[in-house]
Amino acid sequence: MTEFSFDCTGVRADAYAAGPTLVFRLRVTASAGAAVHAMALRCQIRIEPARRGYDDTEAEALGDLFGERSRWGSSLNPVQFAQVAVMIPGFTGETETDLVVPCTYDMDVAASRYLHALNEGDVPLLMLFSGTAFTGARGFQVEPVPWDKEVVHRMPVKTWREMIEQHFPGCGWIRLPRDAMDELLAYRSRHALPSWQATVETLLEAAKERPPSGQNERSQSGQNERSPSGHKERPRSGERTPSGERTP
Repeated sequence: MTEFSFDCTGVRADAYAAGPTLVFRLRVTASAGAAVHAMALRCQIRIEPARRGYDDTEAEALGDLFGERSRWGSSLNPVQFAQVAVMIPGFTGETETDLVVPCTYDMDVAASRYLHALNEGDVPLLMLFSGTAFTGARGFQVEPVPWDKEVVHRMPVKTWREMIEQHFPGCGWIRLPRDAMDELLAYRSRHALPSWQATVETLLEAAKERPPSGQNERSQSGQNERSPSGHKERPRSGERTPSGERTP
């Protein structure tokens, strides 16, 4: 049985990919210089949030994912980042290969929200390997890549930001249901707004000017209870008070 080991020697943003893409450099080693005809490798990548610290700004941005910092002892759970496969050509002893990982900037995806919240430092990643190896110096054998093969790698936050800036320079990305998108399109057309930025800014300004929900009702209720002079009206003679007693 051939013994395999794995190591991640680095990661970079793919400058020529059509969409956001990271490229991890993997080193694969087979025991005792064994000959490997090919390897079908699968890799699951997880973010391990508990393996790093966070400043107050980052902690506030991560509140939607993990709750308040006081709860992080139980809520700071691993986040699924990617699951990819790669076919490694034949080698003897050791080889290196690229593991291409397509990414998303969709803020509904937990991994994207986590990475967006980080200002600096490293992203703690756990890479879990499995797959099938075709080996044999003379002949042909099929061997599994054991499920317990894993590697810890710390990806610089700046690498993620560099990748995002290549495809969304100075911008963010948000996904909306079709009916909400249709309403936004209609609103933009009615108000002859020149861009989506102007559309969102107009809506935000309108929301700031509008009183909080329920404030109007409370204000109106308070006015109804007061006389024109501004004082609460006393119940008339013979009427019941709110406590149930009759007035003299």
